[in-house]
Amino acid sequence: MMQITFHGAAREVTGSLHLIEVDSQRVALDCGLFQGRRRESDAKNRTFPFDAARLDAVILSHAHIDHSGRLPLLARQGFDGTVYSTAATRDLCAIMLADSAHIQEEDAKFLTKRLHKKRPGAEPPVDPLYESRDAADVLRLFHTVSLNRPFRVTSSLTAQFHEAGHMLGSAGVTLTYANGRQPPVTLVFSGDIGRFEMPILRNPAALPECDYLICESTYGGRKTQSNVDLKERLEAVIKETFERGGKVIIPAFSVGRTQTLVYFIHQLMEAGRLKDVPVYIDSPLSIDATEVFRLHPDCFDAEARRFNSRTGDMLGGGCCTYVRDVEDSKAINRRRRPCVVISASGMCENGRILHHLKNNVTSPKNTVLIVGFQGQHTLGRRIVEREKHLKILGEKLPLRAQVVVLNGFSAHADRDELRRLTQPLARRVKRAFLVHGEIDQMEKMTATMREDGFVDVSAPETGTTVPLNGGASSPG
Repeated sequence: MMQITFHGAAREVTGSLHLIEVDSQRVALDCGLFQGRRRESDAKNRTFPFDAARLDAVILSHAHIDHSGRLPLLARQGFDGTVYSTAATRDLCAIMLADSAHIQEEDAKFLTKRLHKKRPGAEPPVDPLYESRDAADVLRLFHTVSLNRPFRVTSSLTAQFHEAGHMLGSAGVTLTYANGRQPPVTLVFSGDIGRFEMPILRNPAALPECDYLICESTYGGRKTQSNVDLKERLEAVIKETFERGGKVIIPAFSVGRTQTLVYFIHQLMEAGRLKDVPVYIDSPLSIDATEVFRLHPDCFDAEARRFNSRTGDMLGGGCCTYVRDVEDSKAINRRRRPCVVISASGMCENGRILHHLKNNVTSPKNTVLIVGFQGQHTLGRRIVEREKHLKILGEKLPLRAQVVVLNGFSAHADRDELRRLTQPLARRVKRAFLVHGEIDQMEKMTATMREDGFVDVSAPETGTTVPLNGGASSPG
């Protein structure tokens, strides 16, 4: 018998975790961190709804923290099975989980200090969710598998990765359960699906035929702005800002978005369309992530491979300066001449980007270029909404810089792209489950899939268990 229980990203976006049970063995699809309001997320993150030591394996779709971020906690609580992933996902996890562990440790120190300040000696120290050694421990459990190569997970369960096009190394997975007594059952987990014709990465592969489908729905009801002219719009922003004698400050996610920006700028320089443009990548995690990109040109699309071959390094120092040292970072803000600064974090909540914003938002010569989604209540969202004053590093500053938002950089497939991938499966799939989305997006995607001929589409609640034999769901 095969069944699935939805334990994360169920009617929400973060915390991806789905438990597959076959016969007497247990396999998790992803093991992601819940993100959002601190207290609520922390409570959800600290415990698993199953015994971690009894889990046999994890199949990891990609390295983003909302899919991988609780793997160190899993190891801390006794898991010693195998984590299956692509090689690029494993290499990105090596840096991203270490960074996540550092954040957990620093947050715990901060909260402990704040508690002791309020009630000295009355409260025990706050334990981090996990520590750096836990992140190192779980990396030893990884086993990497190439795309399109079947591998055995348990005695009765095989799996195969396919290209998801969402980030470097990302993959969807097909699971096939065969016990020799009944017809095989196939389940496809989409992982996060990327967009078509995005730079650097290959397009998402067609979703394999299956009996059951678990599909992400992040933008299941939304049409995203075209990505066709992103490079040209980036060029225009840089040129217009430089003509004013200003700086372009770009908050960017360290993995994926930063590399795309560098790639575009390098192409513009090679074509002679941008000249004498100093570009600084000021983020240690971005530097580490770029090194992982360099290790995996096998993940690039044909255009990126050609450009990489022609230039010797499409993300190389020839087109920009990578800044790791803190003093070198400070020196950028003492620079008075025009330049481009790409720094993390992408939503302007922490990291070196705060110092660059503090030093540049008050001048109308400068531009703050937003290239990613900005969550509610973040500094990035306040910039997008062009609030008159911003509180940055404890100081209230007037926002006089130009603010430009370039949509289209999203790494998630939109409504039409998801439909393009799911529609061919409508007649074969017995049941489809939508995950990793806000409820309004799930509802719109459900309506679209039913219109396309899917017989049974649902958005399971957390804890819902479904036997994968056509039976009805029951609370877990």
